[in-house]
Amino acid sequence: MDANFWHERWQNNELGFHLEDPHPLLQQCLSAVLPGKHKVLVPLCGKSPDLHYLAGYLPVVGAELSAIACNDFFAERSIPFEQWQAHEFVCYHSDTIRLWQGDFFALTPEQIVGCNLVYDRAALIALPPAMRAQYAAKLQQLLPSNSTILLISLEYPKHEKQGPPFSVTHTEIEQLFSGAEIECLARLDLTGKGFAKRRFTTTSLVETAYRITLP
Repeated sequence: MDANFWHERWQNNELGFHLEDPHPLLQQCLSAVLPGKHKVLVPLCGKSPDLHYLAGYLPVVGAELSAIACNDFFAERSIPFEQWQAHEFVCYHSDTIRLWQGDFFALTPEQIVGCNLVYDRAALIALPPAMRAQYAAKLQQLLPSNSTILLISLEYPKHEKQGPPFSVTHTEIEQLFSGAEIECLARLDLTGKGFAKRRFTTTSLVETAYRITLP
């Protein structure tokens, strides 16, 4: 799975992963991760309404591959923004939200300075196994110690469906973030309801919100 896969999804408006409203687990669990936080990083953010919701509490720094997603986020909400080129990234900036459009794996600590909270709703589960390991390592390289990740994962019987979104279990999360403190905050049973705009025929489908505190 490469960048072209996701560019094609946006170009063809194949956005089955997109929600129109802030994620219910974000609304339920955000207060549990806010104390002591300065800015929030949202990897692979798309044009998610979660960005606008989060900006009501903290300055937001998003990372997104697609220029379509970045432009649509501001245009659909009539939010004024400035735009400029920054090496291999394009930066979209409003009063409370800054989006870095480009390759997440090229992001530097300087571009997310001040972020000690990460919100991941559908980034980790969008990646195949090898890239999940790279992603977790990149987050830990970018973030200061004692940072917190609010991760919403997805679980279903892996033999019943091929991702994305992929099923990522608690055991794998422990392996990806070895040495971190991991706590389950809430679960949402989606069995028979589908994932965002996508229908699933799996026998079970559960989203789980984790609080991950990095060493």
